[in-house]
This record gives sequence, C-alpha cells and structure tokens, in this order.
Amino acid sequence: MASAYLSRTPSSDGNLDKFTISLWLKRSKLGSQQKFLFAGDAVNKQHQLLFTSADLLQFEFYDGTNNYYLRPNRVFRDTSAWYHIVAVWDTGNATSADRIKLYVNGTRETSFSAEAQPTQNLDGFWNDATYTNYIGTQASATQHFDGLMTHIHLTDGYVYQASDFGETDSTSGIWKPKVNPSVTYGTNGFFLKFANSASLGLDSS
Repeated sequence: MASAYLSRTPSSDGNLDKFTISLWLKRSKLGSQQKFLFAGDAVNKQHQLLFTSADLLQFEFYDGTNNYYLRPNRVFRDTSAWYHIVAVWDTGNATSADRIKLYVNGTRETSFSAEAQPTQNLDGFWNDATYTNYIGTQASATQHFDGLMTHIHLTDGYVYQASDFGETDSTSGIWKPKVNPSVTYGTNGFFLKFANSASLGLDSS
C-alpha cells in the first residue's frame, strides 16, 4: 500500500553527526515527490531521502534556515529494477566533499545537479530523541513512497560504503545484497528485513 509506513522515536540520543543508511527499493510510481526515509517534524526540521517530482534522488538536511543536500543529475525511472541506495552523514569529516555521500548500486555518485555540503560537526536529526524517524513517508504522513523496500540498515555512529552492504554476483554480474553484512549498528541503529509480514518492524540488527 502506498500509504503504509513505519515510525519510531529514539528513546535517547545516538551519534548526531555520523551515520550510514543502506536500503533496497523498487519504484512503482513516477513523476511525484516521494519521501522514503525521514527524520524531523512537520514544520521545518527535515533530514530525508526522497525522489523529486522530476524523478531525481535527493539526500537533504533542512533546519528552517540552513539547507544542505546532494542531488545526482541522473533520473531514476526504471520501475522494473531494484536500486541499492547508501547515504552517509559524516559531518565531523575534515574533507568537506565527504561529509555527505550517496552510493547507488555500488557506485558513489559524483555528478550532481545540486550540491551543498554541510558545515563541519553539524548535528543531524537522525538518532536524535527529539525527532521521530519515518520509513515510507514524512512527519505529516504525506508524499508517501510508492513501491517496495527491503533490507534497510541504519548504523548509528559508523560510516560504511556500499560494498559493506552489497556485492557483485560472480555469475550474473548483478549487484546484490549481503544478507548479513558485518557492520555495527550503535545506539539507535537497526536492520529491517521485512521478512515477517506479521511484524514488519522486526529489528534483525
């Protein structure tokens, strides 16, 4: 269902300036803004992964004043394929170009239609006990993601790359998930496989 989603508010703060998100998704609907991972509120606190109405991928932080983001300049319109997306928030990094990173299907995105890297040591909203985390929608429960998602990882306080979560199949040459990757999840991290339909929020971390 396009309006289904999960939400959780952390019971305590984790690491606010370092985390990695990895997930697999398959799109069902194009041409509309759809937010598939979100932390923040319904006013002006937004830390999110989304597809724009032009079918561009965007990783964004907005606090009401400051706006930082990566938006690759290629479109994502294949509704028959699974995309593996990895987003890294690492604002303690001394190299400004590495503070937020995006990988798609094992490859780091380096060509952007829009890019604004955050200031050093900026706290995000993921892993912050003040803000609710959403999967499949945003805080106002609108702009739902329309499609399928699986194997969602959040590593609180740890930076990883796409190859930690996926690998190339030696026979087919297709990028595929590592079913049990060797990563550390930290205080508020999780691993959602969505393998149990009676308990979609079951954490396998």
